[in-house]
Amino acid sequence: MKSVGVIGGLGPETTSEFYLEVIFQCQKLNSEQRPLIVISSVPLLFEIERDLIATNTGKERYIPFLVSEAKRLEKTGVDFIVMPCNSLHVFIDEIRKAVNIPVLSIVEETINYLKKNDFNKVGLISTSATVANNVYETKFKERGISFISPDDLQRAKMDKIIQRLIDGQHLNQDRELVMAVVNELTTHNVDCVALACTDLQLLLPKSDDIPIFDTMKVLAESTVNKILS
Repeated sequence: MKSVGVIGGLGPETTSEFYLEVIFQCQKLNSEQRPLIVISSVPLLFEIERDLIATNTGKERYIPFLVSEAKRLEKTGVDFIVMPCNSLHVFIDEIRKAVNIPVLSIVEETINYLKKNDFNKVGLISTSATVANNVYETKFKERGISFISPDDLQRAKMDKIIQRLIDGQHLNQDRELVMAVVNELTTHNVDCVALACTDLQLLLPKSDDIPIFDTMKVLAESTVNKILS
């Protein structure tokens, strides 16, 4: 059984959900032992976090924090590292270069999930920072996956919802806004909708008309598979 290091805390509820998902999935598949999971909650300044989500500025200020935590996790002896936050994958190359252990990519694992399930056109809901930095878009194009994203106004609304979720606010009106965006995306004949901001799963959006999947759970499943491999 392999051990995993989690670069977490962005946001804290998603990190907690990811931890529980991994623990319970491992328990279903292995009744002998719990996995070793080491979580490093990034001590990021709130100002830096808000600037990236709201205006996609100052992202270079993230790198020293993330590299430091990746190195800290490597020193604990874990076998590999994961990041449950989509936006942090802007920096995955810098993190991979900083350590000598594998770093799983939520983007790569999501693409594998899409291919496995024969989804070819995706409604992609993410933060403005994720879109501006082409975290998913470039990789989707490389693998021949079509996608539709919310317009600028809808994305601005998503950014505000995500900031509220990070601050611990779960509002019914925010769930309704997310579902309105989902419904709009379905008019473009998408096969599924991907919640490519892992905090959005905290609102539990559901649809009877189209599959909605959470990239955090995709990463959790891949993490479990690697732990038990």
